Amino acid sequence: MNGSGKHGGLQPAYEDLLRRTLAGIPCDLARLIYLASTRDYNSGDYHHEGLSVRHEPGEARDALKTAHREIFSRLATMNLEKLVDELDQYVRVSREQPSGLMRAWQQLEPYRVAIPMETDPTMVRLFLSNIRLALEVLKHRRMQHRALPPDASQLQSLGR
Repeated sequence: MNGSGKHGGLQPAYEDLLRRTLAGIPCDLARLIYLASTRDYNSGDYHHEGLSVRHEPGEARDALKTAHREIFSRLATMNLEKLVDELDQYVRVSREQPSGLMRAWQQLEPYRVAIPMETDPTMVRLFLSNIRLALEVLKHRRMQHRALPPDASQLQSLGR
């Protein structure tokens, strides 16, 4: 430990980020959006005040960048069913109305700003394509669920 009381190295900062911050975020898609929000749009640098207080600023920045890339990679390669579940969970924990959020995501594609810099273009295309498809699947599921008569929706929620 140096004189400022900060830990040394990327690994402690990364583990701190996982334990103190990311563990409290309910799904990988929400974690991705959160991590992207710690990145400055003009410079591409990451900043997290709490992490920078406990670790050297460069280590905190690298931990954020590493976590962002890892979560993005996981989501980009996730099978469609799991990605739809991630999206559904994200929509449910959002403070927005589900229909408005999904409409904005389909029209404005704000998830594009969540892509880490210097990501392989193939991974970017895969992620974008999968998110668009997951949005359509979730939209279809939600419309089907609303169309079910009350008795049918109760049976469906019981898994019958």
